[in-house]
Order: sequence, then structure tokens, then C-alpha cells
Amino acid sequence: MKFAANSVGLVTAKTVHFDAPFRVSCGRDLPNLDIVYETYGSLNSDHSNAVLICHALSGDHHAAGYYNEDDKKPGWWDNYIGPGKAIDTNLFFVVSLNNIGGCSGSTGPTSINPATGEPWGPDFPTLRVRDWVESQRLLADHLAIQRWAAVVGGSLGGMQAMRWSLEYPDRVMHCVVIASALKLTAQNIAFNNTSRTAISSDPDFHGGRYYQHDVIPKRGLAIARMIGHITYLSDGVMGEKFGRELRSGSFDQGTESVLEFQVESYLHHQGDIFSENFDANTYILMTKALDYFDLAREYNNDPVIAFSHARCNFLVMSFSSDWRFSPQRSEEIVQALIGAQQAVSYVEIDAPLGHDSFLLPVERYNQVFTAYMKQISQHLGSDSHAS
Repeated sequence: MKFAANSVGLVTAKTVHFDAPFRVSCGRDLPNLDIVYETYGSLNSDHSNAVLICHALSGDHHAAGYYNEDDKKPGWWDNYIGPGKAIDTNLFFVVSLNNIGGCSGSTGPTSINPATGEPWGPDFPTLRVRDWVESQRLLADHLAIQRWAAVVGGSLGGMQAMRWSLEYPDRVMHCVVIASALKLTAQNIAFNNTSRTAISSDPDFHGGRYYQHDVIPKRGLAIARMIGHITYLSDGVMGEKFGRELRSGSFDQGTESVLEFQVESYLHHQGDIFSENFDANTYILMTKALDYFDLAREYNNDPVIAFSHARCNFLVMSFSSDWRFSPQRSEEIVQALIGAQQAVSYVEIDAPLGHDSFLLPVERYNQVFTAYMKQISQHLGSDSHAS
């Protein structure tokens, strides 16, 4: 397979192991830690051109490129990472990792608990966004990156980027927050709870110990994904893509065929694929971390006070049709940053694709994103171009 000129091409995942116990925010220790990650581009001599990619709920470390020449689908953010793209790998050294608690190789519920010799399953410690930031800090130290040129994330990834700006303010030059929020709305928490209920109600869930039964709660996990997928797309794009077209059956009088709409078929397909590739305990763990996030909780519930601790510049982007993380949520971030007298640029992108817009090719989004990242590259150290 011949890759496009703006592709990072073939990539390889790496694993770093940390022997020391890792204390998570709930007070429990993980006895050791594995973090799976990928890198694209080259680190310059003064290590000033590193960019951290923080993934969203169902993401992982494979953000760009291909694992082999037969791959039909590249990494999940390949639209925006690569030579000449918004996050230009000719200019930046890009680091993308699978968060702990994930199911793509980093220590998580599918990992073996050394105390029992069995998978952690539901016994895996509860995580918060700050725990991901701390594990990402360990990886940065391992890679000898003292300061990120930018920490970038969409949705749940944007929450991690904001947390970085507060936990390690001297280690972040720019914070790029895309389609995110200071905290979830009650409606968002309700969607996540409904998804978790679908999983836990599946007879194959077994209280999260389905590994021992050699089954997976496929039906529950598929329904959870279907619920999520509905919320990630806008009504307009679903109508344009599917309308009321039938996949099978007929409305003709005198027929008794079972009708299936195109949108039903699409959702079932998405749910089936997801249930075969994503761990149910991980889904529960990560949606709870999403629910628990509140940037200002320990700052007297005042986001202005919270952001007064930041020392970086901010870019905040939202999408007009995103009702899961609406522009209003991004505007709350921006108003808090202005109140804290922080440098912030904000743009609401007119896009019809809903929350998923941050993953998809959108011209105006790409223009803004590219321009901002290009500006960052022009203010790096004297050796700003990767060697």
C-alpha cells in the first residue's frame, strides 16, 4: 500500500513499564504501571517541540498512521496529525498514549491484578482525570520532555488538557481545548448512567467478572455505544445521512415484512463493532471519570480561581451543532479564562456534524487549528524544526 504524502505512514506502539506503585486519587495504589503510546515526528535537540494528545472516551494511543500496509483505516485523529497537517509532524514531536484504565494495553481492568492472578475487572481503582494527567507526567519524564509545546484534547481529552494547565502550569506552553466543558451537565451524566445501566443489566456482565465466565456483555455494550453514538451526531446530519430510508422490508399494504430503517442498521453495526473491540469495565470506568470531572471543585467551585493558576495560552474551539458539549460549555471556559486574565483565543465552528466534528474533516476547523499550531511552532527554541 502506498501511503499519502501527508500520512505519518507505518507506526509502532511502544510500552513503558513503571515498577513503582502508582497512587490514584481515590487513595488506592496500583502496584506498577504499563503505558502504551505512539510517537510521530522527531524530538528536537532542546526538546521544545513535543505535543501531547489526550484521547476521548473510546480513543486510544493509535491517533495517526497505520500498523501495516493492509490497514484500511488509520489512527483516530489521522485527519489532523501528519506532515503538513494541523499538528505537523515535520515541526512537532507528537505523543499519543492509551490512558490507564483503558483496554488497549495500558494498565486497566483487563490487566492481571498481581494480588489475585486474575484480571482486575470491577476491582480496578476508580479513576479521575487528574490520575491520567499524573500518568502522562510519568511518560513525559520518561521521554525527557520537561515542557509540552501544547497539550491537546477533544471532549474528555479537553478536560485532561485543562487539568494539565492547573496541575503542572510550568510544563505547558499551550492548552488546546476542543468541544469540552468545565464539568458535565445533568443531561450528560444521565446519558452516561443509562449506558452503564445497559451494560450492567446484560446477563453476561456477571457483576463485571465476565472474564472468568469467558463471555462479554456484548448486548449491553452495543446498546451503550448506540446511545453514545446518537448523542455524538446532530439531528441534521442523521437526517441527511439516513432520513427515513428502509434497510429492509416495505410499507406496501398487504405485506407483513419486518421493517428496518437504515439508521437502525447503522446503529446496530456500530454497536456490534464496538462491543467486540472495547472492554465493558473500561467503558464504565471512563464514563464515571467523565461524570466526576469538575475543574473548579477544589477551587471554591470558582473556575476563575482555578484558571488563575495556569501559565499557558489557550485555544478553545466548539461546534455549532454539538449538543452534547454545546458552544455554551466552551463559552463558560472562555469566560472563566478571561476572568482569570489568561490569554485565550476562541472560535465556534459552524459545522453540521455534531460532537463528532472534532474528529472529522471540517475546513474551517482545520484552518483555525493549523494556524494556531503553526504559530506555536514559530515560537519554539532555536532548534524548532525536528531533526
